[in-house]
Amino acid sequence: MITSIATDMDGTLLNGNMEVSEENRTAMKKAQELGIEVIVATGRSYKEARFALEGTGIECPIIAVNGAEVRDARGEIVQFTAIEDDLAYDLYRRLKDVGVYFEVYTNQATYTDDAEKAVELLIDIVLSAHPDANVEDIRERAKLRIEHGLAKKVNDYEEIIRDTSQHIYKFFVFSTDRELLQRAADRLDGIDGVAVSSSGNENLEITNEQAQKGITLENYLTSKGLSLEDALAVGDNYNDLSMLERVGYSYAMGNADTNIKKAARFETSRNEESGVARAIEDALERSAVK
Repeated sequence: MITSIATDMDGTLLNGNMEVSEENRTAMKKAQELGIEVIVATGRSYKEARFALEGTGIECPIIAVNGAEVRDARGEIVQFTAIEDDLAYDLYRRLKDVGVYFEVYTNQATYTDDAEKAVELLIDIVLSAHPDANVEDIRERAKLRIEHGLAKKVNDYEEIIRDTSQHIYKFFVFSTDRELLQRAADRLDGIDGVAVSSSGNENLEITNEQAQKGITLENYLTSKGLSLEDALAVGDNYNDLSMLERVGYSYAMGNADTNIKKAARFETSRNEESGVARAIEDALERSAVK
């Protein structure tokens, strides 16, 4: 029997309008009623994740910022894994030297030094899963990142990096210039203590090497006395790989990259077709007869 469910958000739980479908919502609520631990595992900050779940009635633990932070259903931090201060400053300087746009995620907020690029970053994530989506419609929704304070505008990151009260969770790099993005990736190559992943065609996500969805999910389930063998995970992108590789029931979205589909045991439908609900239904059936 499935005892836990972990779902990614963008390109997975959320559709092209960045909303949870009624089918997905119903399936998750049904799972909770069956006593299954339902978890959202996302690259988003906790605040952005909760914003996306607003109005769904879904209250559950959230593995945020790719595993850098875990909050319980009440929103209390139960675990966090930050980048060491000296390493965070080194990463900051490397990215500044390359000249690529990036955001800084901390325990206090998500920061941007360019509001327009903060909007473009979210558009890129959505378009990665929905290439045919209306860009202007997505843009209007993406602007809510700034309007609702989900990403705070600052003039200079250095003060934040040097502020010892702020734990640096993630650097989120974005560029439509593939050569520039590759230069940034090259500058980060081989650095001990960090993990580099992505959640879209034109971004990089840099966290502590222990702040990965799979590692954090495993630690969380262990703390709850739950088995990875009886866990379901569903995702669509490279920052989901670490959890897809660990669980007994791994599902790639129909809109996932080919390599993600190869890594997962099963494939579900696209996020526009409530693929999370289909995965939950399928896994419950499979686990009942194993």
